[in-house]
Amino acid sequence: MDETVVIVLVVEDDAAMQALAEDALSEAGFKVEAASSGEQAIQLLDAPDAAYRALITDVNLAPKKLTGWDVARHAREVFSSIPVIYVTGHSAEEWTARGVPNSVLLAKPFVPAQLITAVSQLLNASIPATEEQAPRP
Repeated sequence: MDETVVIVLVVEDDAAMQALAEDALSEAGFKVEAASSGEQAIQLLDAPDAAYRALITDVNLAPKKLTGWDVARHAREVFSSIPVIYVTGHSAEEWTARGVPNSVLLAKPFVPAQLITAVSQLLNASIPATEEQAPRP
């Protein structure tokens, strides 16, 4: 895979919000993969060829079996330094207690430029891609 391609996993159960994030990220030059549930996100993160460089997750995912908090913790088990952007309309006050380090929270509604800025800043602040972020054999 091309080392310059940055793949972002977007986890959002609202189709309109997912499309907004996908469009904004694609226009900014990122490759986007999307999941509409926590369970689907875990499957994508655990795939042998997963090479995500950033995670954007809604906090409150339907049907609420797994939350965005759960997805981010799992992502950090797979990719220990992956930047995480949480998006939420209702759970911002929980971020300091439940969010992972090296994460930011965007309150809904937000404009696409805020999302691109958050992803770019976290990627620029993180360590370069390491073996743990490369596709697994």
